[in-house]
Amino acid sequence: MPRLPLADPPESLCLLRLSAIGDVTHVLPIVATLRQTWPQTRISWVIGTLEYQLVRQLPDIEFIVFDKSRGRAAYRELKQQMQGRRFDVLLAMQVALRANLIGRLIPADLRLGFDRARSRDFHGLFINARIRGAPRVHVLDGFFQFLETLGIGERRMDWLLKASGADRDWAGQHIGGAPTVIVNPCSSARRNNYRNWPEERQARVIDWLHERGLRVILTGGPDAAERAFAERISGLCRSAPLNLVGQTSLGQLLALLEQARVLIAPDTGPAHMGTVAGTPVVGLYASSNPLRTGPYNSLEHCVNAYPEALQRYNGKTLEQARWGERVRDPRVMDLITVDRVIERLQPLLEAPNEG
Repeated sequence: MPRLPLADPPESLCLLRLSAIGDVTHVLPIVATLRQTWPQTRISWVIGTLEYQLVRQLPDIEFIVFDKSRGRAAYRELKQQMQGRRFDVLLAMQVALRANLIGRLIPADLRLGFDRARSRDFHGLFINARIRGAPRVHVLDGFFQFLETLGIGERRMDWLLKASGADRDWAGQHIGGAPTVIVNPCSSARRNNYRNWPEERQARVIDWLHERGLRVILTGGPDAAERAFAERISGLCRSAPLNLVGQTSLGQLLALLEQARVLIAPDTGPAHMGTVAGTPVVGLYASSNPLRTGPYNSLEHCVNAYPEALQRYNGKTLEQARWGERVRDPRVMDLITVDRVIERLQPLLEAPNEG
């Protein structure tokens, strides 16, 4: 195994980060920094099927797509792809068991993974070196610790992605040149995943935006629960927003975000796509810690009810809680009031529109 930090740039490096959308966007500045610092290093990226749709336009990256829906066949296919190959460096940037098993199939001399504080699902059995640095940091800063451990100290904060011309045209047809706020009301549907702000409060904010002459567009995924949630919000509004939930590709969503004034969203992948698009994000955080998973360039715009939620429902302070500890109570998002959201929106909407 090579000694750390590396004395010379590696010839080949493999990134392992399958999902989710938000975490994949956090890898983009890592790729930008690697390209700038080690331009001769060949970069491969093992990634999930959905996430690949967002980043596939990136040049000079070998994408190795892992389709988890194929079950064991996906592992067999990856093993075949890896036959006769060996990377100088593997960055094991995901600790879930599936990612650990996938990492085992990727031959590499240096297998760099997370420190013990952030490891789980037997992560330590699949790596031979660990990153260094404080564990209680934002996910993106944790990813940069991989580069720092390798010996790269600088950062290139470039999210690399731009919407295609066709997607920009599509978004322009829906926005129509009007000042627009995107509301992405739902997080992904998972058990005890209480991250969605109540429909009635979202409707009140949308009405407030409409009263000020702003166009509002709802976005989200195709899941039936997301569609139903958006329909309930629309039904509660005095002036219904344009509902595009389940009707956009990731590229079209990125284009909408690029042309919007502000995005309002809970802890969900599109919040981080707002960062990629360069659009301010009013993040709604109570069940999860925005200092760990919030939109990186908009942390000051987030409504952060997480410390209060921790104290009320988990009986802990920030210092006592695990970094990234979740608050799993169905009432948790009620801690975010309409007034707090409007308070965050007002200065963003009053600022000059640089778009």
